Amino acid sequence: MTFSDKFRHLLQLDHIHRSALSQKLLQYNTWVVVFYSRTDVATVTPWLAPIVWEGTFEPTLIDTIYKQQNLTIATTVFAVGKYVRFLRDFLQTAEKHYFLGFRVHYYIFTDQPEAIPAVTLAPNRTLTPIKIPGSSRWQEITLRRMERLQEIIKNRLIFEADYIFSLDVDSKFHGHWGAESLGQLVGALHPGFYKANRQYFPYERRPQSQAYIPAGEGDYYYGGAVIGGHLEDVYRLAKTCKDQLDIDASKSIEAAWQEESHLNKYFLYNKPTKVLSPEYLWQDVQFFKPQEVKIIRFTQVIKNNAAVRPNP
Repeated sequence: MTFSDKFRHLLQLDHIHRSALSQKLLQYNTWVVVFYSRTDVATVTPWLAPIVWEGTFEPTLIDTIYKQQNLTIATTVFAVGKYVRFLRDFLQTAEKHYFLGFRVHYYIFTDQPEAIPAVTLAPNRTLTPIKIPGSSRWQEITLRRMERLQEIIKNRLIFEADYIFSLDVDSKFHGHWGAESLGQLVGALHPGFYKANRQYFPYERRPQSQAYIPAGEGDYYYGGAVIGGHLEDVYRLAKTCKDQLDIDASKSIEAAWQEESHLNKYFLYNKPTKVLSPEYLWQDVQFFKPQEVKIIRFTQVIKNNAAVRPNP
């Protein structure tokens, strides 16, 4: 079965699932996830995609509905060089909070497969190491992420999963993360800019870069630590960003925030169908939590960059 044939097959299966659960899925995916009462935050984007906050969905109900579809969630993590040290906390906390009761397959990209910690996984949850080269530049590691994401979706995941999340390894889970986060194309609001005016977003502002976003344009600033969605949609995202990164590299240009800059450019013209609130991408819990953030689900840990990165 070719890559295209597999996607057509998945679309047929998706149609069957929708036919069987159409009323429930439409009701719960729209009314439960989005339209519970929260008046202190925006729960929908200007293009009518839900923004997922605590209090806008019923977690047990929506997880139960999606479990009927027998889904597999692929989760890719890059643990290269000294970043391997973050894997144990990532995996142990994921096993407490991340898609509990679902089939989850972790794919660990690493230059040190032997250093992957032994973590007890729940039933129907597996881990596969994928050996990749290290690098003397941390920027090179992050720049190649989109390329490897594109390759694994096309060559492997299309036969093994339904949805995918690509998450940063230097992170930990602190609360429920379940089916409320699933969507066709999913981004997460950056915790440092979700309340800022777009004139302060750290977009790439040099017209020479493929990641360029002109002043006055842009909806939100999305964090690169969380990318998710259907395999086909994330494949298109990764391929587009990879191609644009290659064009920049051919001109000796590196976007301000590497792949995150290209991600934000992609989301400007290919709107996410679901946006995760900063609950799903916070800084470590030692940071101040504002009143509108009722729960912290996933955080990037505080670290000494000089100690874990191979160069400044």
